[in-house]
Amino acid sequence: MKKEIRILGIDDMPFSFGDEKVDIVGVVMRGGTYLEGVLKTTIDVDGKDATQKIIEMVEKTKHRKQLKIIMIDGIALGGFNVIDGHEIYKKTGLPVITITRNKPDMKKIKEALKKHFDDWRERWEIINRKETEEIKLRYPAYVKYSGLSKEDVEDIIKLSIIRGAIPEPIRVAHLIATGIKKGESRGRC
Repeated sequence: MKKEIRILGIDDMPFSFGDEKVDIVGVVMRGGTYLEGVLKTTIDVDGKDATQKIIEMVEKTKHRKQLKIIMIDGIALGGFNVIDGHEIYKKTGLPVITITRNKPDMKKIKEALKKHFDDWRERWEIINRKETEEIKLRYPAYVKYSGLSKEDVEDIIKLSIIRGAIPEPIRVAHLIATGIKKGESRGRC
């Protein structure tokens, strides 16, 4: 695995559930050390357009030819705008890793989907297409992935973490998104 592999890290800006839209930020980084570009698009809060908007973000960027991996903070952005990593992989040819530092509580996720969405079964199906797997590094991380082996996922995550449990492309996307929305970056992704 090349140390300077081009990774697109994606996170959403802070939002309220009363908001209709939320911006998502993508950062293009070489491994976890060199920021090459920042991308932005807008999705619906609790919508169903995040997968397509990420595909469009990838296809429209001048960095497209250099990108090798997409990393996303969690399985959903903008509330429950669920990410279909396999669909992104199929349409872009780029492997996708969704990652979170905390193990998802699948029972609570299903209850929330049932309570708030008529199409909860469709969202639940997308969430469950791949099993969440634990990656044991210095700190545990929980991932779903498409287009890679578990060994490759582990290697890419190790390569892109500088400190802590979250890969630098996602951490930087989070800092930029929070700083733009709140005027100053803070908090953990």
